[in-house]
Amino acid sequence: MTAKFTIDGSDALEAHLAHTCSGILAGVRSIIPAAELEALVLGGGYGRGQGGVFKTDSGDRPYNDLEFYVFIRGNVLVTERKYRHPLNELGDKLSPAAGLHVEFKVYSVEKLKRTPVSMFTYDLVAGHRIICGDMEIFKSCSHHLAADQIPLYEATRLLVNRCSGLLLAKDFLRNSSLSGEQNDFIVRNIAKAQLAFGDALLTAFGKYHWSCTERHHRLGKLFASESLPRSEDILKHHALGVEFKLHPKFIHVTHESLDQLHHEISRLGQQVWLWNESRRLHHPFISAKDYAMACLNKCPETVPWKNSLLNLRTFGPPGILNSQAFRYPRERLMNALALLLWEDDCLTDSQLKARVQQQLRASSAGWTNVLGSYKTIWQNYG
Repeated sequence: MTAKFTIDGSDALEAHLAHTCSGILAGVRSIIPAAELEALVLGGGYGRGQGGVFKTDSGDRPYNDLEFYVFIRGNVLVTERKYRHPLNELGDKLSPAAGLHVEFKVYSVEKLKRTPVSMFTYDLVAGHRIICGDMEIFKSCSHHLAADQIPLYEATRLLVNRCSGLLLAKDFLRNSSLSGEQNDFIVRNIAKAQLAFGDALLTAFGKYHWSCTERHHRLGKLFASESLPRSEDILKHHALGVEFKLHPKFIHVTHESLDQLHHEISRLGQQVWLWNESRRLHHPFISAKDYAMACLNKCPETVPWKNSLLNLRTFGPPGILNSQAFRYPRERLMNALALLLWEDDCLTDSQLKARVQQQLRASSAGWTNVLGSYKTIWQNYG
């Protein structure tokens, strides 16, 4: 029996997704020669059999995106440069009929063999659907199945990305009214954060799992054995995050109610963030301000000389003419995010404003300009 894309989606939805994958495979084969194409692999929720099922009066629909990994023989830098544009065009072309965004990432088995385990590689190798290629393509990549070996900084990276989603939602909530699309964006990113806070704790304790339902079960067991701050709230919101991931829905509430929920989740995220970073960096942080103003190296796992090259590429010569020249650029995001999301006076207090502007190398300290600078860096180091 063929594995399903969802846990409880209708037969019609399953057939639609299977047909969509067939069409995508045909499109990929029209771009990449057979001699170069190793495999087409569906990752994400649908690849793991836990894709979202959006219930409507006219039947079940898919939600969010289809994440395809195109394994191509040869140097990844070369093949990615060669095929990125045509694959992106293919994704844009097929997305409307698929009913959700189709995206591609170029990869190679040889690179995966050499790469240390991360949350991304674990999720991919542990839970996927092979659309074409060797069914045992990941046989030589078994080290990526060791969830207990996922580094602690992966929990931080997850929190950076999900809290960045909350920051963008905060930007929308500054408006007096919201469009339907903005409302959906805020609800979706709150749900992602609800799930991520529990997932980050599981990662910190080496208990992460590819299945979101199994993660929730493990989180309950973790809280039964470990004394952690606000464990009941984290477990409750994790359950809501799992439910939204499996059964997403449009939730239309008042602007005030959405703002209150965003505030609640953001404050919960602050506590998880400070706990995780205090534990990871062996340094107690008592507030977002305390964290953002601390000058210790927050990405100690990175290589200083490589960081200097990244700073030069990202910020130009000014990026290497300061005290953070040998720090990984994501550290700037982490410091700025802590202030922008959790310190209400970050752009009025002169000390905090200077810190935000300096970290993001923003030309001015206005909210719009600062957020624009943040997004630019996040695209490369999220």
